[in-house]
Amino acid sequence: MDNDAFFRKLWDDYVEIAPRAAGIRAHFESLGETVVDDHVAFRTFDRDSISIAALEPQILGLGYVLSGEYRFEQKRLRARSYSPKAGNGPRVFLSELCVDEFDPAFGEVIDTLVSEVDTQSGMGLAYFYGGRPWAAPSFATYSRLAEVSEYAAWVAALGMRANHFTISINALNGFHTLESVLAEVEALGFSVNDSGGRVKGSPATRLEQASTIADRVPVEFAGGDHYVIPTCYYEFALRHEDGDGVLFDGFVADSADRIFESTHS
Repeated sequence: MDNDAFFRKLWDDYVEIAPRAAGIRAHFESLGETVVDDHVAFRTFDRDSISIAALEPQILGLGYVLSGEYRFEQKRLRARSYSPKAGNGPRVFLSELCVDEFDPAFGEVIDTLVSEVDTQSGMGLAYFYGGRPWAAPSFATYSRLAEVSEYAAWVAALGMRANHFTISINALNGFHTLESVLAEVEALGFSVNDSGGRVKGSPATRLEQASTIADRVPVEFAGGDHYVIPTCYYEFALRHEDGDGVLFDGFVADSADRIFESTHS
């Protein structure tokens, strides 16, 4: 599978549970803008079959290189970012929950889910767009996980699929600030994540980020029950150059920490 086909599959899977993102993209395109993806982000658990270490070769195989490593102490997450060698295509941000840093009973729930992952199927890149690789948990299990970690509950219910795409403000012609983009998005009726401020980061950190609040759509749980839960959101990023004119290529942990909260219930 070539990179274009991979990212198309990711987008198609993403907008199935984040339909408002498709509307936002279409709106900017209707204004004559060419929408370029700054990065795509994924979530997982630090368990052998689906850990960052296990999934990373798939990303590297697309022609990417490791560009950064990050730690989120409060949320008990690790993350790595990847950039395309040729400079074409979105960056990739891959995070994982450090399950052993929680209570053993919490870990047992996660391990029960992960034990269902078919490691012999050779899913490869399909892990990133194939949806949940285990049977639907009960809503009660989802709710118990959410009380401890909203991140864990999200992955349990939705799998390792893309949790957000990101519009590059640098690639837009008619919008040059995040506030101008957010004003356009809000005029369409979408809410913005204001945790830590509407705009996370600054020119001094060389990266500014903002995001919508995640869509809420019905998701099937065990027994065929459907509940409306937060799914995915759309992010916007503006990158700045350093004194040598080099555009920042990484991420800012403090800002990313707040962006994670776009999916909180």
